[in-house]
Amino acid sequence: MNQGLLQWRSHCLLSSSIPLSSIPRTRLIISANNAQQQQQEQELSAREKRQLRNERRASNSTNWREQVEERLIKKPKKRFATWTEELNLDTLAKLGPQWWVVRVGRVRTVDTAELLARLLARNFPEIDFQVYTAAVNVKRKLKNGTCSVKPKPLFPGCVFLRCVLNREIHDFIRECEGVGGFVGSKVGNTKKQINKPRPVSDVDMEAIFKQAKEEQEKTDRAFEEEQKEENLNSRMLSVDTHLDPNDDTQSVTESKSRRVSKKASDSVRNGSSTAKKYKLLVPGSTIRVVSGTFAEFVGSLKKVNRKTGKATVGFTLFGKESLVDLDVNDVVAEIN
Repeated sequence: MNQGLLQWRSHCLLSSSIPLSSIPRTRLIISANNAQQQQQEQELSAREKRQLRNERRASNSTNWREQVEERLIKKPKKRFATWTEELNLDTLAKLGPQWWVVRVGRVRTVDTAELLARLLARNFPEIDFQVYTAAVNVKRKLKNGTCSVKPKPLFPGCVFLRCVLNREIHDFIRECEGVGGFVGSKVGNTKKQINKPRPVSDVDMEAIFKQAKEEQEKTDRAFEEEQKEENLNSRMLSVDTHLDPNDDTQSVTESKSRRVSKKASDSVRNGSSTAKKYKLLVPGSTIRVVSGTFAEFVGSLKKVNRKTGKATVGFTLFGKESLVDLDVNDVVAEIN
């Protein structure tokens, strides 16, 4: 029995030069687990081994989509230390000269822009500013031969202002007549919120300048084409009538005399017809209504007022006589 124990101890010492007490316990557990896994893998089939290997690779590899989502979820850095600092409009001066959009009335956009420019020049002579209204000058030819020019805003209710904005200038512009404030976004929290102006980028302003220039060229081209068509039509009329330039006064006098004679003849005809009608309309005679509410009614004429052109007619309705005032042109005398 003792020899068997001695042989076993000598065999263990020969196979391992490191004593068992010096090996850490964790290493022994890991080696035991690895041995178990190897034994299980030997028992699995080739297909199951392949699936197990793919699962290990998937668990070890990192998903790039999850990393991107985590970066997007991270909150951006705050520009201002506190919310009260964000409400301070004096911080806008740090941006330097920028384009700002001022909201004004849609009807008087150009007039309000001119008023705003005058007030800024009077009250703040030391600052450099520029007021711009995107408008198109529409030309129109009047009857007397002159041309009227009227500005038509491309963005009604918007005036563009370039300056270094701070609280003082901001409050002054808001108090001007016809101004509704600045275009911006609300900042703050539930305790206090303000509409903080937002600047317009130079790229957007260049696009606005380009659009205004193109619209102006288009309107000018349309006005020139309209003038050419009018000149062509006038020439065609002059060729059709075959009028000489020396006979202009004669043609004008002839046209006037024709108009006067036509009016006189119309008045004579109307006078003669009304005189004949009044001769036939005698109080007590029977008349018939030609048009109006009482059309095709027959009644007796009571009286005729030549000044007002009204005739009082009596109709028998439901056994009672009712008097109605009608126009002389709506009644005709019945001739037996």
